Amino acid sequence: MAFISSTVFYMLIFLSVYVQIFFLVTFLENRKKIIIRSEKMKLAKYPAVTIVVPCWNEERTVYKTVRSLLDLNYPKDKLKIFLVDDGSTDSTWSIINKFTKYPNIQIFRKENGGKYTALNLGLQYLETDFFGGLDADSFVAPESLIRIMSYYEKDPGIMAVVPSVAVHSPQNILQNAQTAEYHMGIYFKKMLSFLGAINVTPGPFTIFRKKVFDDLGPYRHGHNTEDMEIAYRMQKNDYKIEHCNDAYVYTNTPTTIRKLYRQRLRWIYGFINNTIDYRGVLFRKKYGNFSLFTLPTGIISILTVSYLFFRVAYSLFNFLSSKILVLQTVGWGLTPSFSNFDSFFINVQSSLLLVVFVYSLVIFAIIFGQRMAEGKWTFSLNMFYFLFVFRILAPFWLLKAIYNTIISRRPAWR
Repeated sequence: MAFISSTVFYMLIFLSVYVQIFFLVTFLENRKKIIIRSEKMKLAKYPAVTIVVPCWNEERTVYKTVRSLLDLNYPKDKLKIFLVDDGSTDSTWSIINKFTKYPNIQIFRKENGGKYTALNLGLQYLETDFFGGLDADSFVAPESLIRIMSYYEKDPGIMAVVPSVAVHSPQNILQNAQTAEYHMGIYFKKMLSFLGAINVTPGPFTIFRKKVFDDLGPYRHGHNTEDMEIAYRMQKNDYKIEHCNDAYVYTNTPTTIRKLYRQRLRWIYGFINNTIDYRGVLFRKKYGNFSLFTLPTGIISILTVSYLFFRVAYSLFNFLSSKILVLQTVGWGLTPSFSNFDSFFINVQSSLLLVVFVYSLVIFAIIFGQRMAEGKWTFSLNMFYFLFVFRILAPFWLLKAIYNTIISRRPAWR
């Protein structure tokens, strides 16, 4: 049994190391292509773009969200904004009505049906060749749209361009941990872009060609992750997705463990179930790195975190059981000894070196992601908050997502 456990452990560690090295090699091969533009720019042509803002009980943030769109460095006659109230029960409707005086803004109200239905309402009234969404708790930087559209100007084969999403004004340790996570996400997104293997077109300000929806149909529920499902559909149909690393969008992130848990449960559940829905593409060479790398990497991550969680739990259980047995046998006279507790995370075997190596590459990803997001990097405790907080919390929403998948229980949106 010990041999099997060790074999599984080293296989998962090897795969984790392989994934991180694959990302590093991709970075080294493409680092000169990563450009961070600080100056204002112009396009030869300015295609008309429609942005849909789906709103559900976003009274605290929606006004600032819309203002960020109006402040974009893009011709106002080429930018249409649809504000869709998806059955809000707070004052969202009255707030978005303040924008009725703007000629490029249209306002819609519908019964609550979920974010994907609000986006599809926007698609019904779409008259431009480009379409995007912006979550009503996110704020786009002024140069983001023009930088995204510059990708389309250079390559007519691109069908979607995703931005870099960062945390807006973190206020506590939990949000600081997410700041490091989002920086890491920017790095990984860019590497997946180089590989042609992006698996999520984020709700905050991904810009599509209208042709995507004309050819493939509107958004689907996608297990409450419609931005992931449309990316899977595009990859299956060989539609090119790029990442514009210097197009910045800032989003409000969960402020409490409960809210973070519910959000990540939905995300992981969406990954598992969208992957099941599109299982026919797995390990099929015709679907490229999306099939051969991105999806297997996600599966490996789930298996690794699950295994390590149970390994640590098992070691802790054995340790506590042995101490309870000793206390029952000889009483409280002995000085407790911790020599038998062999947690994976604090052993002195060669595996420790591999774990340190993996964490070093994760820290590198966070650092370079920060550089892509902010133009520089500084030493920050955020990366250590991330390693500490997510190592403890991630197994719980991951295992719950697996459980929900098994019993076919959909997690709530919030």
